Amino acid sequence: MDIQRTLLIGAIMLLSFMLLTEWVNFRDVKDDVVLTESRLTASPDLVADANDFTNTGDLPADLPVTQPSNSSTTADSVEDIPAVSASVDASNPAPAVATADNIIQVYTDSLQVAIDLNGGDIVEVALAKFLAKIDDPDTPFVLLENNSRRVYVAQSGLIGRDGIDSQSRAKYQSAQTRYDLGADESLQVDLLWTNDAGISVTKRFNFQRDSYVVDVEFIINNQSDERWQGNLFGQIKRDSSAAETTGGGGMGMQPFLGAATTTADDRFKKFSFDNMRKEPFREQHPGGWIAMIQHYFLSAWIPSPQQTHTYSTRVTNSGFNIAGFTSPAITVDPGTSKEVSARFYAGPKDQYSLQEISPFLELSVDYGWLWWVAQPLFWLLTKIYSFVGNWGAAIILLTVLIKAVFFKLSATSYKSMANMRRVQPKMADIREQYAEDKQKQSQAMMELYRKEKINPMGGCLPILVQMPVFIALYWMLMESVELRQAPFMLWINDLSVMDPYFVLPLMMGASMFFMQKLNPPPPDPMQAKIMQWLPVIFTFFFLWFPAGLVLYWVVNNLLSMAQQYVITRQIENAGAKS
Repeated sequence: MDIQRTLLIGAIMLLSFMLLTEWVNFRDVKDDVVLTESRLTASPDLVADANDFTNTGDLPADLPVTQPSNSSTTADSVEDIPAVSASVDASNPAPAVATADNIIQVYTDSLQVAIDLNGGDIVEVALAKFLAKIDDPDTPFVLLENNSRRVYVAQSGLIGRDGIDSQSRAKYQSAQTRYDLGADESLQVDLLWTNDAGISVTKRFNFQRDSYVVDVEFIINNQSDERWQGNLFGQIKRDSSAAETTGGGGMGMQPFLGAATTTADDRFKKFSFDNMRKEPFREQHPGGWIAMIQHYFLSAWIPSPQQTHTYSTRVTNSGFNIAGFTSPAITVDPGTSKEVSARFYAGPKDQYSLQEISPFLELSVDYGWLWWVAQPLFWLLTKIYSFVGNWGAAIILLTVLIKAVFFKLSATSYKSMANMRRVQPKMADIREQYAEDKQKQSQAMMELYRKEKINPMGGCLPILVQMPVFIALYWMLMESVELRQAPFMLWINDLSVMDPYFVLPLMMGASMFFMQKLNPPPPDPMQAKIMQWLPVIFTFFFLWFPAGLVLYWVVNNLLSMAQQYVITRQIENAGAKS
């Protein structure tokens, strides 16, 4: 039996299985909703039609609630972390439709934001530096939106005993309907709420140039005769519609879509929408963050790192997925004012920026269990890009460096296969001589291996060692927002989507085919058929893979083929002279 060949086929099949498994795992479980396309902003103004915005401000049951007012606990000893309601009342009437007067627009160099004065919620975020489609330079990518096609908003407010959002959403006023950063480095947007009792709340949004972080601050001014008490909350509310992906074709990948947070026991904990429905999450710990993540982008609330907050996920009876936090109760004595704040992030999954915002937020760039391999690969890729200025060229150079690292290991494998090819005539004679006695045939084969100094395992182990590197690179290239809409050359103007003309997958399949010709033919007919079909199977799978990943595979195959060709010819020439 050809041990080396069998192990080699096993290694290739294992790699195929790992690829297929990761492809399946990378797909999100589709919910029982009609998949809709993201709304694309058709004009420079975010609010093209008032009917696009659905007013969620009159749905207080969607919000967290604090301890009931009839509790025996006094105001001074109110539980720091209020309870969170499990679901919304299904009897709530259909939400009202907002008017254009309720929406204010904010423009910075990085963000285009729509804020609903009913609740002061962020109801749309468009990312000015990221296009929705590569061939439409005037339409930014819309991350958050609130319309008939998708509900994905960031809500925040004050709840609790005296919270202005406890009974219904606060109705704010604004001095103007549009704010522009212009040439300034920062922009402040104030919303004002007042009542007849002498309480006023200013909800302040602070924007910075070249930043996807919005600082949301509540300034409570108590000019009444009684102590005011409330809790800050922030949450991300989203329906289950699929996020717009950049993949192409019917087998385009559907990456993970759901909530994520950091806990005391788990630096990065994910919740699919199905998991949120089956088992709501609730935990309190100091600092932290909670996010809604999708391919390449995320939104996240980051409350004060100096306080202990309650983090939770839940699904309402209306089908909305909610991930949020509630902060400790604050009290404001008569004649005084206090401030409470949190930060909100809406932007790309740029791990180096995210790690500066909050600990472990960069883990939303999920490399899986091989992160310890993928992380240095990404670091090296970015360093190469800083010199060459082209992500495709950076992938090629990274492939060359990886190949150089494994050069000697690969050489061992190719030498083993070349020696196996060289002694094929002798192996054929042994099979013919002992065709009826498999035990003697196996003994004769092992004696031949010993005499010719051939290690039947030598061609397989190097390939097995390199598998984790390839899988880690697979995750790294799939998760890197830097490759989104990144051009390479000629017809490839986006490395994150499939090759539109399938040139790279066909090159990959052809390179696999020619590499097989350099290997010794398998003795078993079944093995021979499997090997013949592997290039076809791999080509089929890679038709829909991102061009950046296929580019790596093609370059790696070409380098491997060149190395194997040289080694094979050297060994065959040495054998001919002897």
